[in-house]
Amino acid sequence: MYSGLNGKALESGKVWPTKKEVFAAIPDHCYVRDTGKSMFFAAQSLALTLACGYAGTLIPATPAAAPLWALYAAVTGTVATGMWVVAHECGHRAFSDNAKLQTAVGYVFHTLLLVPYFSWQRSHAVHHARTNHMSEGETHVPYAVSDDAEQFHAIGEAKLAKRRRFLADGPLGRVKFGFNRLWSHLVFGWPAYLIGGATGGPIRGKTSHFDPKQGTQGANALFPGKFADKVYWSDYGIAAMCAALVAWGAVAGWQAPALLYAAPLAVTNMWLVLYTWLQHTDVDVPHFDGDDWTWAKGTFMTIDRPYGTVFDFLHHGIGSTHVVHHINHEIPHYNAWEATEAIKAKYPDLYLYDPTPVHEALWRVSTHCVAVEKKDGNMGAWVFNTKND
Repeated sequence: MYSGLNGKALESGKVWPTKKEVFAAIPDHCYVRDTGKSMFFAAQSLALTLACGYAGTLIPATPAAAPLWALYAAVTGTVATGMWVVAHECGHRAFSDNAKLQTAVGYVFHTLLLVPYFSWQRSHAVHHARTNHMSEGETHVPYAVSDDAEQFHAIGEAKLAKRRRFLADGPLGRVKFGFNRLWSHLVFGWPAYLIGGATGGPIRGKTSHFDPKQGTQGANALFPGKFADKVYWSDYGIAAMCAALVAWGAVAGWQAPALLYAAPLAVTNMWLVLYTWLQHTDVDVPHFDGDDWTWAKGTFMTIDRPYGTVFDFLHHGIGSTHVVHHINHEIPHYNAWEATEAIKAKYPDLYLYDPTPVHEALWRVSTHCVAVEKKDGNMGAWVFNTKND
């Protein structure tokens, strides 16, 4: 089974460039950070989010207005994702040469969205450093058809057989299976990752972005050394934000923070999980382990997708220029478009773009990308097991 990539990521005989060679293919000015421009986009996302929040105050908190509240949550959560992406750029040092300003903007924006800024900054850096690595990757590391439960997120034949039974029930079974996975990933995926390390690197154990002592310690710790203190600084911000929400609810009633804040936040969380999931996962996109993994292989297994003008505007192109973002995460989003064209021209055999509409790709990934197995070949790839699907 192939995605819209038509098996391109699995083609053998590729020549993998060095990091230096890939960086050199991008024009030098694409690496330049413009503080004024970055602040403009930060202000834009903040203003749009506040405008949506104000509109929400005009909706009556009545059962009859439930459709309006659902629309409000979808729109506001989608718009607020732009703030999330701005903070994400701060965490990558792509926002400004002014380190203090960059940290302040990132910390405030992410804390407002209940993201532990410094904790996430560290884990996300690991995600970039070990993209599509079977044991050392971070976020959306897939299950492996393997008996080595210590090295991989191993899945047994019994669980795979259970999945086959769903699919054997025909269209209804596939719909049930797909919606179960969408629900678990998009609704619970983000808090499960932050709190319990779900889909994190097997080598790091059950980590927590709020407690550096959870998970594997020592050389494979997610938050080694000085990063442990930064985790606590993240916690202070989250605690302050939670206290503010409780105070708001005490004054205005629980419905105010629930409807105006919590519901849109759930949509924002869905967006960030969707982006990460689809940018590194599909039926014919491999993962690697051990000596078979290299920086170039992992980086070029990132997929650009067609999110369209509106979402690219609101989310600063994060899903449509994601390959370049993984090549060098310090490139500002407003320079990523030109950098993407340069990479497409220089490495047409390596650059991955799937034209499949995003909703179709999401359904394919949710119903077919469950577990990977080792594939014979010169890349040493782990590929999703879609036999009998």
